[in-house]
Amino acid sequence: MTENIAVLMDNEGFTLEDQEPIVEVKEIAGILEKHAGGKGELIAVLEAVQERYGYLPEDALRIVADETGSPLVDVFAVATFYSSFSLKPRGRHIVCACKGTACHVRGGARIVDALEQQLGITAGETTPDKEFTLETVNCLGACALGPVVVIDGQYFSKVKKTSVRQLINEAQNKSENIGIHNDKRVFPIEASCPRCSFSLMDNSRTIDGYSAIRLTVVNGHRHGRLMLSSLYGSSGMKAEHDIPPGTIARLLCPQCHSQLAGHDECVDCGAPMAAMLVTGGGMLKICSRLGCRGHMLDII
Repeated sequence: MTENIAVLMDNEGFTLEDQEPIVEVKEIAGILEKHAGGKGELIAVLEAVQERYGYLPEDALRIVADETGSPLVDVFAVATFYSSFSLKPRGRHIVCACKGTACHVRGGARIVDALEQQLGITAGETTPDKEFTLETVNCLGACALGPVVVIDGQYFSKVKKTSVRQLINEAQNKSENIGIHNDKRVFPIEASCPRCSFSLMDNSRTIDGYSAIRLTVVNGHRHGRLMLSSLYGSSGMKAEHDIPPGTIARLLCPQCHSQLAGHDECVDCGAPMAAMLVTGGGMLKICSRLGCRGHMLDII
């Protein structure tokens, strides 16, 4: 089993002995102690490990498995299930370009070529100075705004080949990330129920400094409030009750109690998408698997 895990990790495209950092058992044990007994403990631990090292080193996964008594294959399965986790060292800046159909027909392939030329690497690689990692995905959830590029979590819509150099230079020259409150590239939306047209905005509660989107979440026989950030692309949320990450929940309109069910599946995890109307025209779709960052925005 140990050998199989190593082979799987090698197939991710890097040589373990060349790039594995020194991982201290005591440091991992401290992370485990901090998150012990919490909901979604393993996911929280892996998030903390990745924050510490920039990715999930093999040695760290082995220590987590040993210290928790979990099979290594189970730890590895969680690490590879969520697209937010990485088994490879990544650069200080993450550049992600969409190659989905909507972006492709608008010239997405040319944008990827321009990014590769500008950075001197191909998609899936990291620059030798560890400054940039270039990734491609099949969908970034903003099909109507393509070609779309995301740099350090910030969305850039309708990107042109001539603007690629400027985007890279701006990312490299920034001494710190721009806060969402001052970043004009991050935009708030207003959502309503597609069945009864009831506004889902709650002006009495805020997330990310904007009025939250209020839904009813059903997990088994338990009902409660779920507040979502109205900033498109933000994963901010607050739940009335603790729900383990990874749970596929039913999301309802708090007014008519109809399920906000869409017809799409999440491109990240395959779970059903929940759909809401966007004021001004369009649909906001979010993954019903709590903890998944999958979302789409179709603007009319």
